[in-house]
Amino acid sequence: MSESSSKTTTDLKVIQKWAEERGGKPSRVKSTADDEGGGVLRIDFPGYTGQDTLEEISWEDWYETFKDRNLEFLYQDHTAGGKESRFFKLINKEK
Repeated sequence: MSESSSKTTTDLKVIQKWAEERGGKPSRVKSTADDEGGGVLRIDFPGYTGQDTLEEISWEDWYETFKDRNLEFLYQDHTAGGKESRFFKLINKEK
């Protein structure tokens, strides 16, 4: 497996470490939150345009929604060029 290949995990410690190493914060799209919280999950990185549409939430709330939706975290440590990658995607786990 090369450094630029994607990996998947459901381990919050791995997700949190990956995000925080890149300055990312657990977030959700403001307009999608309901009475129970939830909403469309994101990780907000500094310098990106999410400040008006995202709201920061706790890792606990983020992970609770992540588990409730049976998601996996698909991510990449480095780009093909060797730079630190911020690529990630939340995908539905295979049944």
